[in-house]
Amino acid sequence: MIAGQVARAAVPSRKAHKEVRRQQLIEATIDTLATKGYSDTTIAEVARRAGMSSGIVNFHFESKEKLLVETLSYLSEEYRSNWRNAVAKAGAAPAAQLAAVIEADFDRKICTRRKLAAWCAFWGEAKTRPAYLQHCGANDDEFQATVRDLCTRLVREGGYEGYDEQHIARGLDALLEGLWLKLLTAFRNVSREEARATAFAWLAMVFWKHFTTEGPIPHIEGGNR
Repeated sequence: MIAGQVARAAVPSRKAHKEVRRQQLIEATIDTLATKGYSDTTIAEVARRAGMSSGIVNFHFESKEKLLVETLSYLSEEYRSNWRNAVAKAGAAPAAQLAAVIEADFDRKICTRRKLAAWCAFWGEAKTRPAYLQHCGANDDEFQATVRDLCTRLVREGGYEGYDEQHIARGLDALLEGLWLKLLTAFRNVSREEARATAFAWLAMVFWKHFTTEGPIPHIEGGNR
């Protein structure tokens, strides 16, 4: 009886150990992509960084391509969950939700040089690799649709005349992508805080009834301050 209980208890322990190893290999892949680039990311290098053998990498992922797809899947889900959760916690006001999107994009957990470099490596290959395009494209589509919806709600709520919500949303998306690229290429000169401030400065110019350079204006009623 006791032996059976011990055996059953050991199963989730082995499963947990397997998940830990898989996560270690994914993190090592992100590190390798960030420092070596896509073409020089190999099973051997990932194994070396993780402190494991190439055989263990192949055991968990079978091939380099599957390892890379799983790494991209992890990055995509981490990013998506982060901004979704931020929006869900922001309340019902569109300004608060859009501010949450900005904060999530420059979250310390998400916006790191190694992860930005890994994203760039995958983006560079996405056009020729359907699996990468599926992950990157699905993430982008949902994010852009959410930003577009929030911009539409802000335009209506604030009574901004002559505004094209589609163009505004596309402009904000381009700004955020550009700031990520700036952080990657000039990390010593541009901080997450400065990138965040730039995004809010843009919002304050466009949605001036809803934002200051510090963030959303509280207690908006009928679109007026």
